Amino acid sequence: MTTGIVARESYYGRTGEHTYKPTAHAGGAWRTDEQHFSPLAGLVVHAIDRHLAERPGNPTLARISYDILGRLALDECEIVVETVRPGRTIELLEATVVIAGRPVVRARAWLLASLDTSSVADSPHERLPAPEELSPWAMDEEWNGGYVSSIDVRRMPPPRRGRTVAWVSSLVDLVANEPSTPLASYIALVDTANGIAVQQDPTAWMFPNLDLTIHLHRQPRGPWTGLDTTVTFGPTGQGLTSSVLHDIDGPVGHAEQILTVRPL
Repeated sequence: MTTGIVARESYYGRTGEHTYKPTAHAGGAWRTDEQHFSPLAGLVVHAIDRHLAERPGNPTLARISYDILGRLALDECEIVVETVRPGRTIELLEATVVIAGRPVVRARAWLLASLDTSSVADSPHERLPAPEELSPWAMDEEWNGGYVSSIDVRRMPPPRRGRTVAWVSSLVDLVANEPSTPLASYIALVDTANGIAVQQDPTAWMFPNLDLTIHLHRQPRGPWTGLDTTVTFGPTGQGLTSSVLHDIDGPVGHAEQILTVRPL
C-alpha cells in the first residue's frame, strides 16, 4: 500500500558522519560537473549547526567567511569543524571542506553570545518589495547548472548593468531526510547574488567569486533570501559583488564576494 507521500528533492545526501554526496541539483553555473558554491555554503553552516548541537549553550553566528581554495568537483565531500578560539561570549570556529583528499574550502565563523538588545535595534536600510510584488525571472535562460534550475527567482528589472534587487527561494532540501536550520537554508541561497546583477555577458566574460563573507546583525528566517545587489568591475581583473541581505521582515546583514574577471 502506498502512502501518497512524495520524497522531497535535496542538494546533498549524507554518506557518513561528516561526508555528503551532492546531487545534480548542486550543479554549478560555470561548469555543470562542479558544485555551485551556494548550496555548499549552506551545507557548511549545516555542519556547524550539528557541531554546536553536541554541546551546551546557544551562540549566534554573526559572521562567516569562506575562501574557495580549488575546484569544487561534483563529488563526495567531507566537512570537518574545529574550534579555533573557545569562549563563553565570543567563539571562532573553522570548517574545512575536503574533496578527493584536498581542502577546497575553508570557512571561519564568529559566534557571539545572545543578548537582548531589542530596545536599540535599528537599520537605515529600507525593506525590499515583497517577493510577490516582483516578476519571476527565468535565471536558467542565462545560466546553466542544476542549482540555477532548482531555484525560484523574483527580480526587479535591473536599472543598469550590475544593479538589481531579487528574492530567491528553493523547494529543494539542503540534505536529504535531515532538517536544516533556517540559517543554513538561508545562507544556501546567498551566493546566487553573483548571477543576478551581471556586469557583462557570462558567455563572453568569466567572473567567478573566490570568496564569500557574510555579516549578520539579525538571524534570518526563510523561505526567501532577499538580495539588494551591486556588482562592480575594476580595470585590472578584479570585481566585487556586494549585497544587503534581507528576509521578509527586513534587512539582516551584508555579503561580499571578490571576483576574478577575465574574458572567455
